[in-house]
Amino acid sequence: MTSIFNEEGKNIACTVIEAVPNVVTQVRTEDVDGYSALQIAAVDRKEKNTPSALKGHFKKAGTTPKRVVCEYQDWEGTEDLKLGDELGVGIFQEGEFVDVVGTSKGKGFQGVVKRHGFAGVGQATHGQHNRLRAPGSIGAGSDPSRVFKGMRMAGQMGNAKTTVQNLTIMKVDEEKNLLIISGSVPGPKNGFLIVEK
Repeated sequence: MTSIFNEEGKNIACTVIEAVPNVVTQVRTEDVDGYSALQIAAVDRKEKNTPSALKGHFKKAGTTPKRVVCEYQDWEGTEDLKLGDELGVGIFQEGEFVDVVGTSKGKGFQGVVKRHGFAGVGQATHGQHNRLRAPGSIGAGSDPSRVFKGMRMAGQMGNAKTTVQNLTIMKVDEEKNLLIISGSVPGPKNGFLIVEK
């Protein structure tokens, strides 16, 4: 992350995203596929690490094998795009609002205090032993004789698809394929992100 000053002189925390050009690898139509969509791919991958079926798919589009493939339905202007066309950062404009989708950092198996913000017992009196960070009761006994779905308990934390909405594009650098977006985005450094209008 970094920070930049806006016109009013406010210091705004920003994230710099390298948005490599995306290649159109398939245009789905109502006649052939039953729905209209646009499939785009980005980030080169080695030929030897690409399955044969995908090699043919990318060869048909006239591009090298890619690591990330996404499909978007109801894309405006799909009829103007054809196989092999490139989409760069030029489709974004400064001041525009975007949503950023990524995989959040994995934090492993965590207890209820860290995962859900439980307070714990709070004190170690009245004969309690090692109960400060315990979850406590999880339901009644004979009725309903089960634990309700969605009960907040210890478990895997992070490593999930996360969307941060309504972030502002502060700057667009078409020469270096950079987007500078206000605020933070999910995931680690050098992770893959999807920036949606």
